[in-house]
Amino acid sequence: MSSKRVSPFAGVRYEHLVAGVSGGVASTLILHPLDLLKIRFAVSDGAASAKPHYTGLTQAMGQIFRHEGIRGLYRGVTPNVWGAGSAWGFYFLFYNTIKTWLQGGNSKVHLGPGLHMVAAAEAGVLTLVMTNPIWVVKTRLCLQYTEAGASAATSATHYNGMMDALIKTYKYEGVRGLYKGFVPGVFGVSHGALQFMAYEEMKAQYNRYRNLPIDAKLTMVEYLTFASLSKLFAAVTTYPYQVLRARMQDQHAHYDNLRHCIKETWRQHGPVGFYKGLSPNLMRVVPATALTFLVYEKTSHFLLQLRSDDSSPAPQDQPAAPDQSKKADE
Repeated sequence: MSSKRVSPFAGVRYEHLVAGVSGGVASTLILHPLDLLKIRFAVSDGAASAKPHYTGLTQAMGQIFRHEGIRGLYRGVTPNVWGAGSAWGFYFLFYNTIKTWLQGGNSKVHLGPGLHMVAAAEAGVLTLVMTNPIWVVKTRLCLQYTEAGASAATSATHYNGMMDALIKTYKYEGVRGLYKGFVPGVFGVSHGALQFMAYEEMKAQYNRYRNLPIDAKLTMVEYLTFASLSKLFAAVTTYPYQVLRARMQDQHAHYDNLRHCIKETWRQHGPVGFYKGLSPNLMRVVPATALTFLVYEKTSHFLLQLRSDDSSPAPQDQPAAPDQSKKADE
């Protein structure tokens, strides 16, 4: 690692924030219905009558569409867009800032798996602190069911939109309610750490194989491939925390703490319970991450190139041509 000392803020670039937001919003708008299915499968336990029972992806999609319409498939999309956009934006901003600091300002320095995981983990915790309330609201809106003949929801748990959900959650549960699921979310930081470590290492090793600098630009297919493989690896490895977080954020269930949630999940479903919703999750997160990373890489390269062009020194003046006026005087 470079011994050059640089300021921790030297790597702050708004381009990473803008590119991350762009990637997160694009993938969320396209694939939100699969995210909704993942959450509903994750909290389904067969015990609460308010929750519909799903037997498979196709059946679940059809039932939601019949009872709730196309809007039902996009419940929670507003906080999801806000959450995914801000989360990816902050994550890429924090990650690249920390990574640049660790590299001493030299993007061609290879940090290795350990430091890549450290940078990603630190970025994940910072991002989670800022975005957890949005994820709580998104989960609750996704779990707001509209069943035929169902009784009206109580005012405390019926939300008319993102802001209404934020206000009611704070009103009835305080700050603690907005940070439900935070502890399993912190454990979930390992997900991003593993993903970014795998993604960075695959890019670095591939560029080394091509005898190019580790930060060399890749093709669209190469970005999609590495992003998909890294996400698949991280998702399968760390999925149980997402189930626990969704269950703790569910307004229809009540758990005393994370330990209680783990115990009840195990009692009701055994080890399989920690992987409920994995199929729709993989169907969503792998293409979503591939799309997010592709949009991020392309957008950040474009914006950083603009910055480079704007900040590059003006061409040196050519040797002055003979003064024509003097020639005329002569």
